[in-house]
Amino acid sequence: MARDRVVLQCVRDSLSGIRQGWRRDFAIRRQLGLTLIVALALLVVRAPAAWLLASLVLLVLGLATELINAALEALLDRLHPGWDETIGAAKDMASAAAFLVNSVAVATAACALVVALSR
Repeated sequence: MARDRVVLQCVRDSLSGIRQGWRRDFAIRRQLGLTLIVALALLVVRAPAAWLLASLVLLVLGLATELINAALEALLDRLHPGWDETIGAAKDMASAAAFLVNSVAVATAACALVVALSR
């Protein structure tokens, strides 16, 4: 029973993190919206299951990366509100990571659409 409560609390904490991200960061709202739109579009055009799965995995990975990026930026802004070259570089690198993952996700979803529409 205690283990179940621990797991349930972890789920609550994770959902709270998504809610916090939703409230605080536009990129997370955009990513969630994009994920839903792409998922629906791929279902409507009946994309092959492998392409659908690959697209969804990458889109969710993009969301996770955006959450990490937002958390890092919020923490760094709180700890050091002024401008600092090293902190700026860290924020830029986290942003670049989110950009790369999201670029691959969009490219994969586009390929999935092309494959589905050419069948």
